[in-house]
Amino acid sequence: MARESKARRPCCMVSEMLEEAGIDREKIRLVRRQVLEGVILFCRWQLERMDRAPRPPEAGRRARKVAVE
Repeated sequence: MARESKARRPCCMVSEMLEEAGIDREKIRLVRRQVLEGVILFCRWQLERMDRAPRPPEAGRRARKVAVE
């Protein structure tokens, strides 16, 4: 009984599905690394944007005053 429950663990099922799809462990590792590097790059970009001084509002763009009846 213990052997059957081991084979039915979710991590094993995912490995089996990936194997059936023709995706090996090394390819998954590379894709995971690329995704994490992309997230890091995005976070750095956001931090740079936050550190910049805010731009003053453009002179030509202002809210319009509208009369409501």
